Amino acid sequence: MTHCTLCDLPADAPVTDDAVDGTFCCRGCLEVARTLDDPARQTREDADTGADPDEVDGETAFVSVEGMHCATCETFLEARATDHEGVAAAAASYPTGTMRLTYDDAVLDEAALPDVVAGTGYDASLQSAERDDEYELEGRLIVGGFFGMMTMLWYVLFLYPAYLGVDPSLLLLDPSGTAGAYLLWNMAVMTGVVVGYTGWPLLRGAYVSLRAGRPNMDLLVAMAASTAFLYSVVAVVLGHTEVYFDVATVIVMAVSVGDYYQDRVRRAALDRLTEFTTQRADGARRRTADGHEEVAVGDLDPGDEVIVRSGDRIPVDGTVVEGTAAVDESLVTGESLAVRKTAGDEVVGGSLATQGGVVVRVGPDAESTVDRLTNLLWEVQSSRGGVQRLVDRIAAVFVPLVVLLAVLATGAHLVAGATPTDAMLTGLAVLVVSCPCALGLATPLATAAGIRRALDAGTVVTGDSVFETATDVDVVAFDKTGTLTTGEMELLERADEDAMARAAAVEQFADHPVAAAVTEATAVPDADVADFEQHPGRGVSATVDGVRVVVGTPDLFDSLGLAVPDPLRERCERAADNARVPALVGWDGAARDAFVAGDRHREGWEGVVSTLARDRAVVVITGDRPEAATPFERHEGVDEVFAGVPPEAKAEVVERLRSRGTVAMVGDGSNDAPALATADLGIAMASGTSLAADAADAVVTSDDLRAVPDVFAVTAATRSRVRQNLAWAFCYNAVALPLALLGLLNPLFAALAMTASSLLVVGNSTRTLAGDSALARGDGSDADPTAPRNQPAAAD
Repeated sequence: MTHCTLCDLPADAPVTDDAVDGTFCCRGCLEVARTLDDPARQTREDADTGADPDEVDGETAFVSVEGMHCATCETFLEARATDHEGVAAAAASYPTGTMRLTYDDAVLDEAALPDVVAGTGYDASLQSAERDDEYELEGRLIVGGFFGMMTMLWYVLFLYPAYLGVDPSLLLLDPSGTAGAYLLWNMAVMTGVVVGYTGWPLLRGAYVSLRAGRPNMDLLVAMAASTAFLYSVVAVVLGHTEVYFDVATVIVMAVSVGDYYQDRVRRAALDRLTEFTTQRADGARRRTADGHEEVAVGDLDPGDEVIVRSGDRIPVDGTVVEGTAAVDESLVTGESLAVRKTAGDEVVGGSLATQGGVVVRVGPDAESTVDRLTNLLWEVQSSRGGVQRLVDRIAAVFVPLVVLLAVLATGAHLVAGATPTDAMLTGLAVLVVSCPCALGLATPLATAAGIRRALDAGTVVTGDSVFETATDVDVVAFDKTGTLTTGEMELLERADEDAMARAAAVEQFADHPVAAAVTEATAVPDADVADFEQHPGRGVSATVDGVRVVVGTPDLFDSLGLAVPDPLRERCERAADNARVPALVGWDGAARDAFVAGDRHREGWEGVVSTLARDRAVVVITGDRPEAATPFERHEGVDEVFAGVPPEAKAEVVERLRSRGTVAMVGDGSNDAPALATADLGIAMASGTSLAADAADAVVTSDDLRAVPDVFAVTAATRSRVRQNLAWAFCYNAVALPLALLGLLNPLFAALAMTASSLLVVGNSTRTLAGDSALARGDGSDADPTAPRNQPAAAD
């Protein structure tokens, strides 16, 4: 079987060209390869190198995992899963909060997969299960905040004054007396709650990093907090009053708050991969000699024949061998109209038969396009890095270095004649002052402020990579259906009133976008309608007040032997050439008039394209036919249009566009999800599917295309804020660490310095973003930014 060298789909009718190297499944893929002038076979050659997890035999399932908060967790969970009997391969993804497991269903049931992953503080569930881990995090912070405030209150009232030399007789309680000992033990218990309960995720993260052999920030935080706490407990047992419970409390609470902010940022995205996993067909009706049998999709073999009835989802890719049906392929192709499928036509797994029924012969791979898109989306989305991954890579060097410096500082001060207590406190100060609280807060706080500001401008940011890439975008790629258009049909040209009334009387019983446009724009008459009949992909007919009325394509009229006047036929041809949907209305043996429907262009699209085209190249990618993209190809701001592109190829088109620079993709449909995830920046329209939102880095909530330029305005200011915070965090360590090594900082002042550094980061993150006045406009004009956006726009 020959496969397309661009999208890897089976090429039953290969399309080739001497000027382009490769074999393609359709004209759309060929044109993409020709235009981008990139050797198409490179895709296949690259794919053939290295081990491919998809090549491992077994069933595949996706599991949601709660508790991952760094790249180290991925390594740990993968090792744990593959050690379990029945699991052949495992791949964890921190950015998506999921794991992909390949398993032997004869050994392990799918329902048992969460148990393979769960444990050591991680919770797991199958993809669609509801989670309440966010409330657990909030609960830990509330408990830690209460006991932390109690601990710090005792410090402020009693211990700090005593440390500063205040006469104990002036205090309500003498820390060195019996009451003071009782107070210290209370503080030990309260701090133990903060460290052990609120700080449990940090302690677990430190343990996981040691098990995985990849030291991370959690290890450094856990060492500093635990050392301060254990030292203080030993001091209380020995009767000392100089304790550092405050240090342990401040460290745990500061880092936990930062982690909470970061988790909220990550949770801003919806559940990953939800739509495709729910749109998969679980079973199939396989035809047998005696009728049919119900089987699992995984039990289908190439050449099997499956029966698909109206309302059924086609289980796998294949070829129609019997019957006729209107098939909704919008989930995987983006085509806004149902497509008529008859014997010999190819169908894609995951599409929906809306009218009629067919028998489908299973294709050579016995696989669904939806399954391929699900795996493709997971691959590109989970492979994306980000600021947090950069910080973790820094931690891999920074953490062992700090621990080594703390040990060396302790030893050096002992050799220099310091007491064991003073030497140990110097080492503790090094650990505390190096605690990466400011570094940990730098990104999540700044991005949280940027996310809030973007929300005010009508955009939800679902990933911190937006703030790193948006201002560097060189190419903006738009999907057509549902993005530059609304994906809804509207009546563009009407027939005369009598013809429209008859058409509405018939169309009221049809389930079709054109029918909805007719009945929405025309009052349905009170008529006697009988013998309604649907002609999938071509039109409808019925008897209205005793007269047979037909509404549909010229092809339907010809097949029924109805006359079509040349002017009406030419009108239909002109409409089709302009990417519109014409329909004839006829009775008494002839077509009487025609109306034209079309996909409604999204309000303000021309202005948005013109604005973005000032500094960037703009391209349009669509799975629709070339004629449907003609209006956009004519726009002077659009550099290129790629039409007829299969869903698998959209991601490849974006990947090849990246040779021209940083690429942003704007789309709305599930078929756009892999392309959105592949792009450096993915922007989804709120009117689209949840999977598109999951794959995107930003979602326009107002369903207003004019919010897209706002993304670039708010991210520029936020990225600058992130860099300022990171610069301060590193500068702080560059100054504070040498002071601690020299013994010039005790752990308390080290903790205060660390807290002050974190507060500076918080203040810098929450102050008003520069350039806010440019937001909510999106057009670069000097218009009032407070003016409502949903104003009537000029006609397209």
